[in-house]
Amino acid sequence: MTPSLALACLWVVVANVIAMFPSRHHHWPAAYVLIAVGIPLLGFVTYQNGPVWGMVVFAIGASVLRWPVIYLGRWCARQLRGKRS
Repeated sequence: MTPSLALACLWVVVANVIAMFPSRHHHWPAAYVLIAVGIPLLGFVTYQNGPVWGMVVFAIGASVLRWPVIYLGRWCARQLRGKRS
């Protein structure tokens, strides 16, 4: 296993441990940190292992951080609807 995949596995474990703790802010500050760490890590995985593994790690990260992805999709849809009118 390459170091980048090991770090990606560690990222997933840390994300799941963070999700187990109760939070008044609904985990948004932790999500921002996980995104900030995850994006360069995704680039590192893609660089070391190729685009297929990069897409696999991207899918895993998107499933862990599903609400930020859902809100991003909604925001993009609103932006596209506003441009057409």
